[in-house]
Amino acid sequence: MLRTAGDDTIVVGGGLSGLTAAAFLARSGCPVTVLERAATPGGRAATRESNGFYLNLGAHALYRGGHGSRVLDELGVARPGGIPKPSGAYALDRSVAHALPGGFVSLLTTGLFGLAAKLEAGRFLAGLARIDAAALDRTSVREWIDASMRHPDVRRFTHALVRLASYANAPDTMSAGVAVRQLQAALASNVSYLDHGWQTLVDGVRARAEEAGARLRTAAAVTGVERTSDGRVAGVQLRDGELVAARTVVVALDAPAAAEVLPDGLARRHAAAATPVLAGCLDVALKSLPRPRATFALGVDEPVYFSVHSASARLAPEGGALIHLGWYVGDDAPEAKTVERRLEGVLDRLQPGWRDVIVERRFLPRMAVVSALATAADGGLSGRPDAAVLETPGLFLAGDWVGPDGWLADSALASGRRAAQLAAEHARRRDVAAA
Repeated sequence: MLRTAGDDTIVVGGGLSGLTAAAFLARSGCPVTVLERAATPGGRAATRESNGFYLNLGAHALYRGGHGSRVLDELGVARPGGIPKPSGAYALDRSVAHALPGGFVSLLTTGLFGLAAKLEAGRFLAGLARIDAAALDRTSVREWIDASMRHPDVRRFTHALVRLASYANAPDTMSAGVAVRQLQAALASNVSYLDHGWQTLVDGVRARAEEAGARLRTAAAVTGVERTSDGRVAGVQLRDGELVAARTVVVALDAPAAAEVLPDGLARRHAAAATPVLAGCLDVALKSLPRPRATFALGVDEPVYFSVHSASARLAPEGGALIHLGWYVGDDAPEAKTVERRLEGVLDRLQPGWRDVIVERRFLPRMAVVSALATAADGGLSGRPDAAVLETPGLFLAGDWVGPDGWLADSALASGRRAAQLAAEHARRRDVAAA
């Protein structure tokens, strides 16, 4: 096998977590190379431009006050975009579009609830910020909702809000602590849709990494982490047989991909056992928006999502519209064709005539939103593996399934920073010992 000299540190994976790890490692003075299996970096954060439309891989929203935003601030990565407006928002229930309760006026006027349910929903929304999320880490979403809310309509509405905030449709197993934190973050700071899509983040983090001296190598698929006879990191093996030497490795992949690369041990077994969070995504580009005021809808009786992202961010040419629809996949999800038809039905209801102005459409039947569900049985985020792989000195982890901080992209970015900090400390201790 061909063995090549490598940098002291290799980062496996060029998604947001890997690029973030590389940026912080390079800033700390560590020579670092990112090995990305695809032709271009970005992973699930990549955006495709077509006819002036910027299509993310399904609906993406950045929590404005989350861990990810703080990491991006630290790196100096700009994220222009806009906050979705509360007007033009609907709750879809039994084929009827009601005003989506989001404030006092909409709660009073919506036809979604009767009076008793409105009073209970109002108390829940008013008290959401005061809920102790940590106390619910080992409670499932369903157990929390059933114990906290009496009215069936309020329970169904809260399940819909949890799906919206977490992208997950697993009420019997998902940690309520994670769900509550996401709801609180949305209430406190809202989210942003990004101009020109999430490629803005990919390009920004990559630029910070390369400015600090990190190198990016694409079309370099890693198949395994190599170890010395005493169990320390020795480098990585590529699919073409090349061995790249390194004394420190950060595996920044989603859980299924990490399970294929990591050496046997607790981290690999954790990754292999992960349950992904999935969504059926319908992305639609239109020449114009038939009903400009209908910009958002959330399903109550069905796990659906509809949002005109171009109403808040620069994602379409002048006069055009980019719409993301989603079906939060649960255990009882219908087959892909049925999901696609139901999402088209939402478009028919909210934007009649959309087929007459369509430019492009893309359906992704089972898009991985998060590669590992945070369950109540594992204690929520605290049950995820740490960035340091203790049984293999010099090996570290990053990704949306790693570490106790954040959910969705927040965890990818936060774990990338954490892995870089630990890897840099390891390198310094190793150099001191060698001296």
